Amino acid sequence: MSEVTDIATSPEQDPVGRLGQVKQFYTDVQSELKKVTWPTRQEVYGTTMVVLIAVFFFGIFLWVSDYLIGLAFKFLTDLLK
Repeated sequence: MSEVTDIATSPEQDPVGRLGQVKQFYTDVQSELKKVTWPTRQEVYGTTMVVLIAVFFFGIFLWVSDYLIGLAFKFLTDLLK
């Protein structure tokens, strides 16, 4: 049976060191960012408009719902007095 070795090494055993790990991390980040498909200006504008319209719609919906629920509670409390 083979032994399981610890993949993570301590800083004392790592010849590259912490600075090398940080440098490698940023190199990997740059590499991954080159693979990203960025949205076009038109796509960003379109999705932004959808979000703004949805926020406006749900804001109005919640305001009306809150107002009607408030009226219902006021009616019930006046009725029970």
